[in-house]
Amino acid sequence: MQLKARQAILRVLAVASFLLVLLGPASARADKDNQQDAPAVTPKDVPTPPIAKEVSTRPEDTSTKHVAFEMSSYTDTDNVTVFTPSMNATIENVTQGASISGHYLVDVVSAASADIVSTASGRWNEVRQAGGLEGTYKPHETGFTLAGAMSSEPDYLSLSLGAQITQDFNEKNTTLLLGYGYGHDTVGYHFTPFSVFSRIVQSSTISVGLTQVMDRSTVGSLALDINIENGDQSKPYRYIPLFSPTEAALVPNGASIAWVTENRLPERPAEQLPLNRERISLTGRIAHRLDGSTLRLEERAYADSWLMVASSSDVRWIFDIGRRFQFWPHARFHAQNAVNFWQRAYVSESATGFVLPEFRTGNRELGPLLTETGGAGIKAFLGKAGNPRSLSIALHCDASYTTYLDDLYITSRSSVLGALILEGEL
Repeated sequence: MQLKARQAILRVLAVASFLLVLLGPASARADKDNQQDAPAVTPKDVPTPPIAKEVSTRPEDTSTKHVAFEMSSYTDTDNVTVFTPSMNATIENVTQGASISGHYLVDVVSAASADIVSTASGRWNEVRQAGGLEGTYKPHETGFTLAGAMSSEPDYLSLSLGAQITQDFNEKNTTLLLGYGYGHDTVGYHFTPFSVFSRIVQSSTISVGLTQVMDRSTVGSLALDINIENGDQSKPYRYIPLFSPTEAALVPNGASIAWVTENRLPERPAEQLPLNRERISLTGRIAHRLDGSTLRLEERAYADSWLMVASSSDVRWIFDIGRRFQFWPHARFHAQNAVNFWQRAYVSESATGFVLPEFRTGNRELGPLLTETGGAGIKAFLGKAGNPRSLSIALHCDASYTTYLDDLYITSRSSVLGALILEGEL
């Protein structure tokens, strides 16, 4: 057995030796052909083979990080000013279809409007803080979004939570949306803890939407929102002047504070609004890309159970100025009638005592009005040549003029809203 084993090993070695002899010249010829005129290399010139680096097993980061800072300011002829610094951040992963975003803002409000002065109060100051988070997951044609927000001010706390689902059809040219939102607001009184005085207002919102790619240059959308509110939204520090039937007929539109003080009845009850309100709105939008510009149109129709009907029309035309700038004019028109319990002068009809109107308000935004808005904006892209839109700065300003058709104290209001926005990708 040992002899046979030795013989087998010798045969293998003999075959191996024969192959080495046979292949050796061919390998040498191949090396010579490949190197041809290569200079002679001495052993000391041979570089040391590099040490293999450890290959990371972590997946490549394909997410996009976006952040925006905004500073806006509002002022009007009714002695109201608002400063609002805010920020927004978004992380989006296109390959996985996931994104998360958050925002935070602070409203610093200072007011000495006719409504405040009419209650013998001085300038009023307030700070409101608001923030929210939103997450979306849409790996394919179906997407899910969950969002939450909170807003806090001295006499108001608002909490909301919403969810929506989207579904793409027709090779993603058609998208349907269905959403639901819930709001829980606590209405209070200045400098009074909610534990001492508060009212709860709850709301539910159902949203249905359709977005359609009409052609290579046009996208349109239609959204229906139904909102149901329950609770007392009356401002507890808003007091309503009452008049006798005779004086009420003489109250002029825009009657001054002095005239109202001289002719009203002694009683000044607090505002009282209905405890329920159902709203419905239909909004249509269309964006069309032209040669070097984009035209955006929006129309919103609104109606509610307080019999208010309103219409808002908005147009914005964005012009490209090379690769680095955009400029746009902006115009908006809003018109509405009054709620069904609106009166310029509320009447107490009893000669022996006060008979209060069941519902009464001093909020002129519930009365008939017209608002015209016009403005413009400019945006500069400051990113590197390969991706100039990775960093941008924008400035826009809008001026509005509102006509109050049936109200006390003022007949019109002019306002200006401006904002400076810095956006970038990290």
